[in-house]
Amino acid sequence: MTVNTPLCFRGKKILAPMVRVGTLPMRLLALDYGADIVYCEELIDIKMLQCKRVINEVLETVDFVAPNERVVFRTCERERHRVVFQMGSADAERALAVAKLVESDVAGIDINMGCPKEYSTKASMGAALLSDPDKIESILTTLVKGICKPVTCKIRILPSIEDTVNLVKRIEKTGIAAIAVHGRKSLVLSFFCLLERKKEERPQHPVHCDVIKAISEAVSIPVIANGGSHDFIKEYMDIETFQKATAASSVMIARAAMWNPSIFRKEGLFPLKEVMQDYIKYVLRYDNHYTNTKYCLCQMLREQLETTQGKKLHAAQSTQEICEVFEMTDFYEETTAIFEAKKTLETKTQDEDDQMEDPDVIKMAVRFDKREYPPQITPKMYLLEWCRKEKHPQPVYETVQRPVDRLFCSVVTVAEQKYRSTLWDKSKKLAEQAAAIVCLRTLGVPEGKLCEGENHLINKRKREDRERLNNGDHGEDLAEPSHKKANFIEETSDMNVPKM
Repeated sequence: MTVNTPLCFRGKKILAPMVRVGTLPMRLLALDYGADIVYCEELIDIKMLQCKRVINEVLETVDFVAPNERVVFRTCERERHRVVFQMGSADAERALAVAKLVESDVAGIDINMGCPKEYSTKASMGAALLSDPDKIESILTTLVKGICKPVTCKIRILPSIEDTVNLVKRIEKTGIAAIAVHGRKSLVLSFFCLLERKKEERPQHPVHCDVIKAISEAVSIPVIANGGSHDFIKEYMDIETFQKATAASSVMIARAAMWNPSIFRKEGLFPLKEVMQDYIKYVLRYDNHYTNTKYCLCQMLREQLETTQGKKLHAAQSTQEICEVFEMTDFYEETTAIFEAKKTLETKTQDEDDQMEDPDVIKMAVRFDKREYPPQITPKMYLLEWCRKEKHPQPVYETVQRPVDRLFCSVVTVAEQKYRSTLWDKSKKLAEQAAAIVCLRTLGVPEGKLCEGENHLINKRKREDRERLNNGDHGEDLAEPSHKKANFIEETSDMNVPKM
């Protein structure tokens, strides 16, 4: 498939993928200071496939949100043509599925083949892939053929130059756009190597510029040199020195950029205080979680962590407290006020839209309160039982999430009529129960509340339990309703909740 993107990997200064560091505020700050391309932190394919894509109208971002409502990946228009999405994967089809999920929001896709951490190698990802060239070829070929954006990979060097060059030549044949090479050795992680507990080369070991140079001279695709922060890169001019020493097309910077992202400035480094304040402005602008913010600022402070400011930062337990440490309380209050106003306006607009939606939907302002029902009895169970009794198809729930506040609303269809609550709930399950209540009350059918007296579903379950006991079936949990397993599948099968 033809790559139809302006992204080029020659003559570039690139922010390397770094776990917990390469989030949106750091990427945007690096672009501000002069980086040409920025890589996000490595994100695991299985986790990404559980995410839903949400347009965040308030922040003006695209969010990939996990089922627990945690934002796994956040991006924005400013970086769309310059951010490369790095994933951890050991499966070609999963990698392709993730690439297709994010393809329209990023400039390229990268496969991590260099991470030596146990959490990655145990799952056959990262540096473990270097011992399986067939799998490497399968993943990269599948991606190159399956998406329109350029595909890259990042590797560590093997124990010998010859082995490394041979592997890179094979990788080149897959059609990838560029390869990033971390110039420190990685063993080929076979089962026997793991038993021997051999060690990877760490940052304190010298970077092997000669190996990167050999790779650069052996292939025609751009080679991106990485690993020079310890030995070479202390200021902007050192980037060119490292590039010449490796004969690479581009340079990728990790720790030097983590310590001070203004390393990308041709004019020289900014004072660290100014850099950290610029970073915090992006943190507030894009609602970065305070724990991630704190981690990145600690990496910048380094040896200053034992100062009064460093100790205050270490003790901070919120974004507001972090702003107080860096004398940015006024900026915090102004920014917070702006976003609260935007949220209020967005909620009001969406509520008005609710009033103008499909008039055929029957609506009531109700919520599900489990305290009003017997244990393990819910309106959804009553509605399902009623549909079976009346020989209707089982209820169908369509649930949406409102981006501005992440609340949920569900519409249930029963006998070709739709029902919903006008109140938004904090979870998908609560929203579905509320929709079931609206339907049951409209139909004049009992919903199972304690105040309704004798509960026929409980009596039915008791009879079923007695029958199972009489039949010698002790394998089932007696507290489990006869239809709950089918109902659970119905509730959890739709992991991707669309935007309202």
